[in-house]
Amino acid sequence: MNQTKDITLTINGTEHELSVEPRELLVHAIRENLDLTGTHIGCDTGNCGACTINMDGEAYKSCLLFAVQADGSDITTVEGMGSLEEAGMGESDLHPIQEGFRQMHGLQCGYCTPGMIMAGKALLDENPDPTEAEIREKISGNLCRCTGYQNIVKSIEYAADVLNGREPSESPVENEQTDAEAEATATDGGEATDDGKVTDGGKTMGCGADSCCRDLSGDRTTDGTRTADDGGDSP
Repeated sequence: MNQTKDITLTINGTEHELSVEPRELLVHAIRENLDLTGTHIGCDTGNCGACTINMDGEAYKSCLLFAVQADGSDITTVEGMGSLEEAGMGESDLHPIQEGFRQMHGLQCGYCTPGMIMAGKALLDENPDPTEAEIREKISGNLCRCTGYQNIVKSIEYAADVLNGREPSESPVENEQTDAEAEATATDGGEATDDGKVTDGGKTMGCGADSCCRDLSGDRTTDGTRTADDGGDSP
C-alpha cells in the first residue's frame, strides 16, 4: 500500500496543500499535481538544469529534491516571474530577465529557458550587478544545446542593466542593417542594392519570401541544378 504525506507549498504566492508519496520528486509535484509545466524535465539526474526553480531565495534543481523535502517552502517557478515586483521595470510587463531573453535572443528551442531564467534570477537576487564571468559561473550548471550561451549571458546582462537603472544594450537581432554595414558586407565583386541586400558578382543574393533558397537571377538554384532559362529542366 502506498503511503502519502500531506505537505504545504507556497508557489508563486499561492499556498497549496498536497498529498504526495515520499518518493515523489518535487518537479513531478509541480508539473503533475499543480499543472505548472514551465518547469521542464530534461534528465532526472541534475545534469541539465531545465527543472531549476527558486526555493526560499535559492536556485534548486527540482529533480533532485523530494516533494516532502520542500514542505513549508516558498517557491517561485517561471510562471510566477511576471507577478514579481521587478516586472514591468523595462520596456514591457515582463520581468527584466524574461525581457532580456526576448530582446537579446537568448533562446532558440526554448527548452532550457525556464531553468536559465530561474538561475539568472537567483544570481541577480544575490548579486545585482554581476560580471560576465560571474554570470557564466552561475549558469554553468544549466545546459543549452542551441545558443552557445553567448546571448544567454547578454540576456542576464540586459536584466542587470534594467534593474540598476541603466540603458540596456540594443537587441542584436532587431536592428536593421545600415547602408554603411551593407556596403561593408558586399564582397567578391558584389555591391549593396538600394533595399539593403548584397549582390555577388552582379547576382542579387538574399532570401525573398517568394524565392526562398535560390539564386534570384534565375540562372541556377542553390543546389546547382539548372533552370529552364539556361536549357535545363525547371526544379
